[in-house]
Amino acid sequence: TRSFTVQQVRMARGPKKHMKRIAAPKHWMLDKLRGVFAPRPSPGPHKLRECVPLLLLIRNRLKYALNYQEAKVICNSRSIKIDGKIRTDMTYPCGFQDVISIDKTEEHFRLLHDTKGRYLLNRITQQEAAYKLCRVKALGMGAGAVPHIITHDGRTIRYPDPLIKPNDTVKVNLATNKIEDFAKFEVGNICAITAGHNIGRIGTIQHTEKHPGGHNIVHVKDKIGATWATRQQNVFVLGTGNTAAISLPRNKGIKLSIIEEASRRAQKAGKRD
Repeated sequence: TRSFTVQQVRMARGPKKHMKRIAAPKHWMLDKLRGVFAPRPSPGPHKLRECVPLLLLIRNRLKYALNYQEAKVICNSRSIKIDGKIRTDMTYPCGFQDVISIDKTEEHFRLLHDTKGRYLLNRITQQEAAYKLCRVKALGMGAGAVPHIITHDGRTIRYPDPLIKPNDTVKVNLATNKIEDFAKFEVGNICAITAGHNIGRIGTIQHTEKHPGGHNIVHVKDKIGATWATRQQNVFVLGTGNTAAISLPRNKGIKLSIIEEASRRAQKAGKRD
């Protein structure tokens, strides 16, 4: 007779479906005491820690809903479009450069960062809502030797212009998913910082330090003359020269010190009085 030893096999845990409020990203700005859980973003074009769920935009930012249930009714009414497509998933992950359109109110917003790393709903026109900017992450060759690019929001676009390379930015028509224009990652072009300590700042590329085997470092200078350095993957080109292809936030990506912010607040308070 043969004896067999049965090994105990641990099953995979499966996908996580919940998120505690304390574990939510800080830039969502959720208070600690108004509940235990936070809406966990669905898998999608933006990373979990770098996106904001559609529910938070409707309820916490735009204030169109007072609670979860009201936000659910708004989403199920098929009123919200993201990048030109109706989205009914309340936890759909919205990220940098996404265009949010609400047909019933005829409003259009583009998601950008402020200089504190929080997402900003920048109001735009209907004409500007027809396109978005996408950063090229990779350039590849598919089946049948078809060239394609992969963008920061998960798009695959076939037959791009041969001049388009990784780190460049393409202007994508949301209706056709075709490239209308592109901006090169070059010295002198306007750019925004999408991660790191300088997130939300807007300036002009000065020069790039090459570090083979490491991270390339880009030096950027803004309109008031402040300079900083960041990793190349954090730099998102917004246009050619000093002209951005999108409308910029009110502060134009200028980061103020704590003292400058306090003095501006005091000036505003003085004007009100």
